[in-house]
Amino acid sequence: MAKLVNLSLEEFLDGGSIPPSPQKILLKRPLVNNQIRAPRVRVIDEAGKQLGVFNLEKALQLAKERNLDLVQVTEKVEPPVCKITDYGKYLYWQEKKERRAKKSGEVKGVRISFRISLHDLETKANLAEKFLKKGNKVRLEMRLKGRENLFSNLAKEKIKKFLEILENLIPIKIERDLKREPRGFSMIISKK
Repeated sequence: MAKLVNLSLEEFLDGGSIPPSPQKILLKRPLVNNQIRAPRVRVIDEAGKQLGVFNLEKALQLAKERNLDLVQVTEKVEPPVCKITDYGKYLYWQEKKERRAKKSGEVKGVRISFRISLHDLETKANLAEKFLKKGNKVRLEMRLKGRENLFSNLAKEKIKKFLEILENLIPIKIERDLKREPRGFSMIISKK
């Protein structure tokens, strides 16, 4: 009869490490209060005013007197910059700023058809203008079906006409040139 062996998963994988579970992965958070290791820090108060360079103990004492935390804002300079603020509020505003930065960089799609009329082309250009004004990039697509594939030069002319209409509304920059794809054409444009 086989003997049961009590091996840990790490031993089973020949000493390989176990990847951390999603719950255990922590975001890189700024150092706060006693986590700061620099002997001297540049201090900014809660109003954004620079107080100067202090010993770490003196900076911690200033933060404690105001019932706030000392948060290391940047470590890239010498001495590191620390701000006297509420740590929870600071994290909240940092996360909010990151979400806003992600949101503004979206790529929105505008699809035009081969048989689109001039008025509809203008309507799509107005939609693209709205996206560009919000700071988004626009992915312009033209799908070609069946025999429309034979008339790719006419499709390019429609796209050129769309770009002319859009250029009259807002200055644009072409991020990715017009590219032939299996089902049509696409390009990416952004605001100048």
